[in-house]
Parts: sequence; structure tokens; C-alpha cells
Amino acid sequence: MSIDPVTLQVIGGALHTIAKEMAYVLYRMSFSSIIRESEDLGAGLFNRDFATLCESDNTPLHIGSIPGYLRGIDASMTTPWREGDVVIHNHPYFGASHSPDIAVVVPVFFEGRHVGFAANTAHHVDIGSATPGLIVDIQDIFGEGMLLKAVKLVEGGVRNETVWNYLRNNSRVGKQLQDDLGAQIASAELGARRFQELYATYGAATVEEASAELMNYTERMLRRKIAEIPDGDYYAESWLDDDGRNRNVRLPIKVCVRIRGDEAEVDLTGSSPQVPTAFNVPFEGSTKVACYVAFRSLLLDAATSAVPVPANEGSFRPIKVTAPKGTIFNPIFPTAASARFSQCNRMIDCIIRALSPVLPETSIAGSSASLSFVAYSGLRQSGDYWVFIEVNEGAYGGRPRSDGPDSIDNLMANTRNNPIEDLGMHLPMICDRYELRDDVECGAGRFRGGIGVVKEQRLLEGGWMTHEAERHTDAPWGLFGGHEGAPGRVDIFNHADPIGTAEAQHAKISGVVMKPGDTMAFYSPCGGGFGDPLERPADRVLDDVLDGFCSRAYAERAYGVVIDERLTLDSDATAAKRAAMVAAR
Repeated sequence: MSIDPVTLQVIGGALHTIAKEMAYVLYRMSFSSIIRESEDLGAGLFNRDFATLCESDNTPLHIGSIPGYLRGIDASMTTPWREGDVVIHNHPYFGASHSPDIAVVVPVFFEGRHVGFAANTAHHVDIGSATPGLIVDIQDIFGEGMLLKAVKLVEGGVRNETVWNYLRNNSRVGKQLQDDLGAQIASAELGARRFQELYATYGAATVEEASAELMNYTERMLRRKIAEIPDGDYYAESWLDDDGRNRNVRLPIKVCVRIRGDEAEVDLTGSSPQVPTAFNVPFEGSTKVACYVAFRSLLLDAATSAVPVPANEGSFRPIKVTAPKGTIFNPIFPTAASARFSQCNRMIDCIIRALSPVLPETSIAGSSASLSFVAYSGLRQSGDYWVFIEVNEGAYGGRPRSDGPDSIDNLMANTRNNPIEDLGMHLPMICDRYELRDDVECGAGRFRGGIGVVKEQRLLEGGWMTHEAERHTDAPWGLFGGHEGAPGRVDIFNHADPIGTAEAQHAKISGVVMKPGDTMAFYSPCGGGFGDPLERPADRVLDDVLDGFCSRAYAERAYGVVIDERLTLDSDATAAKRAAMVAAR
């Protein structure tokens, strides 16, 4: 390396700052709440060979998939890149993560030479799919809405008005779609300018050498971590509830993690064959990216690493992903593949579980490892559609040194919750309940599992609802003696029922008609416990009881902690109870 370390560090910091600034512009300028509030997006810079140079601190699945988008665009483009071009792309069989995630790509030129790309992706509320907002039970990919394959929205600085009109006329919320794309363009063009400024400041040779060295450094650091894991084949498996159509037919997920030297392979052979709904996973844009996220989380966690490691292409290179064609993780065109998130999250959960015997200090117990994605929609008196997409939180499993966080997106997601005040200001809906679950007691461990949420949304004027979720039949597992968590559930309260009886629903429901006053209640899974519950300090169990996280009876039954009616700890009775529980084992 000829570049000096100080310059290398400065350029690395500049790259990361550019990606963060791109993301900030995108979510601050967007109109739909899924981007503006939830930050369901990603942004970054890429070199001419499509390698990731930097990424924003948003949802990992978004940013990790953009190299796949770029390769798909490259395979589909019919005209060369020009300065002033803006390309949009969302085709799941040409690199996209799934069809609602539209990428906006701007080529970056410096002194007449094409040096790279500034790009972002964001989840759009509606792209004209068979059901408003989200799709689960659909025949093929053409029912998912508009397929945009390397489309030049702007060519050489000139807007393609035909395409702009097409987008507006083929979405239920066409104006919002256009406005959100405008925010993406502003973000990508800003990134392109900042990238050019970096080239102008340090020179092309220095920036490109620094970028290459930063990627090589990240690769070296990950390889070093992988090499510390004993060679071997590590297995885990789990089950998905169903495919959204064929009820009570569970779908297996099987994971083999092969460690050989400083390389790792994730082999998904044995997982479910592809299904006849949208419950499949695009291989390039989602399956591979989920595997990359798992290893980066386990081995290069930013909070626990002794030195910072840049997030770039280097973290992808040591990881190989295998998924046979025609399976749920590598479907064959034109199979639908939009409802793909829960499968990825569960696969990461399994990777962590498989490696837990050899990575006990970085593994966690089973998380909710799902996604509650809800699309509410309806017609206003004007005849215009309103569509609202909501992401509900789950919970992490217990961790080696702390309890699992409550009410949080987890594993490969990083979206924020949507403020209920924002909901009430813009939509004919009311949130009647939003709090931690109090209907289950679970996840006991030295470090307890996180508690999921319950959220009840009431439609004032009626409409439609589609919901994509998982883990109604398979509770998150405990680890190293911890107890399992709790599965999720969905209920619908009928407005016409004077008693308010709840009707239980499947995790995935599509196009449900909601009458005025009908309420959807979602209960997210709770995480599993980590370590022996009898090793949890008794005073911490008392705190859990005082906080309402568990009852006195559960404290005694699961933890061996005796708390009297005055809510004080009985130390002698606790010692005797725990001794008896150990002896009974």
C-alpha cells in the first residue's frame, strides 16, 4: 500500500459520511411514512465493477442488495451510461431484493471517465400490485405490480415524461410514488456530486487506491475472525408456518454452515421447495445478502469490535451461499417473490443457532426473527386511494451479557416505528393499543428474552388489509438452558360484535375486507432466554415482577425466586427452592 494511513482514514470517513448524508436527504425529503418515518431504505457509493464502497446505517438488506441491482441493470441495459442518466430498477430476477424496493442509480463521471455509481433503494407503498401495498397470495411475479428493468427515468439530463406518466398512472398512489422517487433522485445526485468532490480533492488514483485498500482491510478482518472458528459443518433447522395459501403445511428451513480455514459457506440445501405464492426469496438480492448480514453481525459487530471495520464489499468476499434452484431461497422465474423477509430473518436465526456452540460469546437466543408488515388501504370520498404500510416490532433473544431488547426490529432489519400521531393526522385510522405484550410469560434465562409488542389498529371508514408475518407455530428457542419465547398471533375484532370477540387469523392474510370500526390486533413473538434461569440474580427477577414483565408465580416456577404478597424477596425460601430445582434435574 502506497497511500499513507491518515489519508486512508480520512477517505474512509468521507465515504461513510457521504452514504449517511445520502440516506438523510432521502428520508427527510420523502412523503410516504414507510420511508420518511420507518426509514425503510439504503444508500451508498459503488465502483465501476459494482463493488460496495460505503453504505448508510439503515436497513442492511437494502444496501447489501444494490450490487445485485447494478449487475442486473448491466445485464439489461440497451444503451451506454451517460452523464445525467438516472436509472430505476426493481426486477427480482435481475438482482433486486424484491419488487417494491425500487433502486435509483446515477452514474458518476470524473474528468470524462465513468468511475462508479451513487445509488439507493427504498420501499414504495404501492407499485400497482394485485392487492394494495403488499402481496402474499399471488400467482406469479407479474401480479406483484410494475416490473422496472433498467429503465432510464432521466437520460442525459432529460426527463423521460412517458415513463414518469406511466408510473403515476399504474400505482394506486401515483403522486406519492413520483414524489418518493424524486427524493431518491435527489439523494443519488447528491452522492454523485460528493463522490466527484472527493475525486477532485485527492485525485482519482488516491481515491481508487484507498477504496481498494479499505475493501481489502474489511476482507482481512472478516477472514481473521472466520479462521478463529474451528473447521466443521454446523447445522440448524426451523419451520415456517405456511406459504399464505396452503394452511397447516409447514415449510422447512435447513442451514449448514461450513467453516474451512478463513472462508464460510451457508448451504440451504434441504429447505422447502419454492411455493405457489409470493412467499419466496430472490437469491441475488435477498438470500445472499441475509447471509452476509449474519456473519457481519456475529463477527464484526460495531459495538463490540476492538477496532472499527468499514462496511463495504470486503465483508461479502469470504462468504459463499448455496441454495438449489427451485427452492424457497432460489426460486425460478416467473415465481412470485415479494413476501420474502421472514424467511431471511429465520435463516439468520438458524445461522446463529448453528454457530452458537463455537461462538457462545457472540450468539444470542432465538429472536422473533419475523416481520409484521401490514398494508392498510381504502378509498376516500374523492375516489382516491389511501395506502399505509406499517412495520411492527418484534424482540431479540437473550444475549451473553444482557437481556434481549424489547419491542425492536431485529436481525437483518433496522426500521423505526411509525408514530401513531402521524397516523392519526393523515389517515382514517386510530391506534387503540400499543404496548409490550402482557398475555404471555416466557423467555426465562440468566438473561431473559425480549418482550414483543401488541398493537391494535382500528379503521374508521373501513377498507382492506394484507398482513405478512411468521412464527405463529414455532416459538423462538432458548439457548444454553434458557427457556423458549412465545409465538406471535393476529386477531381481528369485528365492529358488529357487541362483546368484542376476537377472531384468530393466520400470520399471512391477504386482501381482508375491513368494515368501519374493525380492528386488527398484532402480537409479535417474544425472544428466547439465554443461560440457566436459576443463575439470574434474584433481585433482577424481583425487578421483572415489579415492572410487570412476569408474575410472582412465573418467577417461582421458572426462576425459583420466591416473592411474597408484599412484593419483597424471600431470600431463604428462594435458596431452598433453587436447591430443590437443581436436585430435581
